[in-house]
Amino acid sequence: MDAPRYPRDMHGHGANPPDPAWPGGARIAVQIVLNYEEGGENNVLHGDPASEAFLSEITGAQPWPEMRHANMESIYEYGARAGFWRLHRLMGDLPVTVYGVASALARAPAQVEAMRAAGWEIASHGLKWIEHRDMPEAEERAAIAEAIRLHTEVTGTAPRGFYCGRSSERTLALAAETGAFAYLADSYADDLPYWVEYGARDQLIVPYTLDANDMRFAIQAGHPDGASWERYLRDSFDCLYREGGRMMSVGLHCRLAGRPGRAEALRRFLDHARGHEGVWFATREAIADHWAATHPHVRRDRPSAMDRAAFVARFGGVFEHSPWIAERAWAGELGPVHDTPAGLHNALARVFRTASAEERLGALRAHPDLAGKLAAAGRLTEESTSEQASVGLDLLTNTERDTFEELNGAYVRKHGFPFIVAVRDHTKAEILSMFGRRIDNDTPAEIAEACRQVERIARLRLEDML
Repeated sequence: MDAPRYPRDMHGHGANPPDPAWPGGARIAVQIVLNYEEGGENNVLHGDPASEAFLSEITGAQPWPEMRHANMESIYEYGARAGFWRLHRLMGDLPVTVYGVASALARAPAQVEAMRAAGWEIASHGLKWIEHRDMPEAEERAAIAEAIRLHTEVTGTAPRGFYCGRSSERTLALAAETGAFAYLADSYADDLPYWVEYGARDQLIVPYTLDANDMRFAIQAGHPDGASWERYLRDSFDCLYREGGRMMSVGLHCRLAGRPGRAEALRRFLDHARGHEGVWFATREAIADHWAATHPHVRRDRPSAMDRAAFVARFGGVFEHSPWIAERAWAGELGPVHDTPAGLHNALARVFRTASAEERLGALRAHPDLAGKLAAAGRLTEESTSEQASVGLDLLTNTERDTFEELNGAYVRKHGFPFIVAVRDHTKAEILSMFGRRIDNDTPAEIAEACRQVERIARLRLEDML
């Protein structure tokens, strides 16, 4: 494909998200993630070039090249030694998903045993808690494979979910490539799961959160205290609960939410959520399995992925007998947003609007007369035949047919192109009334109105096609 394509999906589920049909008719699915990273962070003991500097209590922390950082290490150690157990006591009766860094899990046998005893899902959080941004593709692919292997060895079960967190531009594709995961979570793009096609792989994405996340205690624009965090979690829950049919993710870290003042705020939030009917607390694995069963992915022809010939063959007649509009639209920037009726219509209409006056007039002249001789002879396009039949223009009385022929002739003589109206928006009587009124307009006004009608016809046709 040699035309510009924009790969980001800025449309998603759109204005009307699908009903997730959560189990038991729940209004909201609440998903708690506990990140277990302690012992997998950057550390020269782990063969890394410098100490960790991310998500800690140390303001403005910087990596210490080729040196251990005792303060940083002790903060991470708190998460393993104390924070994890506080959160385990607090949430041991809830379905929790652990994002487990494989090398950290290998250094935490007691914690892994406790996770399993609580029935928590242990998803993969990669091999090490380090940046993948500049990692060569082959190295990152090998790291994902080793993360799966080590995770399985340590926990006894292969992970079904994956979240890197410090990912590269290739991480999602490489994780999908393995075919090992029921879901990936390196996305913050939605309040509901969604599907992405990676080659032949249909990969479910269960998006995560960075806002309802205790990481905001460790950044400058974060929460100053537990009360602020609790209020934000409650407000997030209340909004999603009121909307209904949504998923709320809450992100926790042993060394952050495991601190006493924050754990109390978390306790109050959980009490708030538990106090509502229709709340499904679920692991991400359970959400993924439910979504895959309820909303399985169905592959379809996507306009933005079509080659030029296929695109023009399919959409060249959307603007009547004007395939040049589809040709130019295909050569422009298309992406997932254009795989919907609204999006593709916008791409085609932009070409029509920016065409020369003579080109637009040619598109108007390409339209047939309403109930004219071509219709009587059965020579309309399939789309025009269907549209005219939808309001009974194929079943006129002799008097009605004579009226249309007279109006058609008068309109063309005055304006130089056929009378155009999106017939599906009107009744036969309304069309006749509009016909009579619009003949008396000046031609520039009629050109503008006809162009609006042509765009409306195109939109209705695309809704049928897509």
